[in-house]
Amino acid sequence: MAVFLFKLIMTPIFIGLVTLAGRRWGPSISGLLMGLPLTSGPISVFLALQYGQLFAARAAVGNLAGMASSCVFCLTYGLAARKWHWALCPPTAFLSFVAFTALLNRFSWNLASASVLLLAAITGVSRLLRPPAAAPSLPTPSRWDLPGRMVVATAFVIALTALARSLGPQLSGLISPFPVYGLVMAGFTQRHGGPAAVVGLMRGIVLGALALLAFFLVAGSCLGKAPLVAVYLAAAMASAGTSWMAFRATRGSRPQVKA
Repeated sequence: MAVFLFKLIMTPIFIGLVTLAGRRWGPSISGLLMGLPLTSGPISVFLALQYGQLFAARAAVGNLAGMASSCVFCLTYGLAARKWHWALCPPTAFLSFVAFTALLNRFSWNLASASVLLLAAITGVSRLLRPPAAAPSLPTPSRWDLPGRMVVATAFVIALTALARSLGPQLSGLISPFPVYGLVMAGFTQRHGGPAAVVGLMRGIVLGALALLAFFLVAGSCLGKAPLVAVYLAAAMASAGTSWMAFRATRGSRPQVKA
């Protein structure tokens, strides 16, 4: 119940903050922010407190492997957005996530293999999703744009949380990184900003996954071997440092458009 309430409260807040950041600094920065373990990190803490550190360490493996499916989602959405109408891209990207997750669920994963998988996915997808050199300016969003994003994202979180209860532990871990925020942000961004904006957003999410990789690699390696506070403090520092480096690289790479 604590995890569900946390998601329910944090989802609209996080979507609001990411949307405002995107309007200020561009969709790529929105994507980087979505890569931070701002929800999955605290949920990992709840799991460690409620079920023990070893349980949380096993859950970290599922988060890492599942994030690779999110990278596939971003690749599919980014490529589809260049050619298709915005209404066709979300279901297509969703199906790619489901298909890749089903494939991953056929194997057993450990921390090392899941980390290598995610790093390979980040590297490959970020190279394939090269945003255009320039992007058009966007119209001023309507007053219903931000509340609409919050409502849609929260509804998705409630639905996915209810679904996860009926699944096994590995599959639940694999679907936990489903890009709810990315799906909602991409739909609104593509509709108002076009392909250039949404490709920048998707690439930002993929690069932002480096912060999640750093967090769960540290947490998964240290849980059960060190005090809980020290483990998550080290994981948070690794995640923040990785995100800052990605932020600096992204800000200096291409012009930004607002989401």
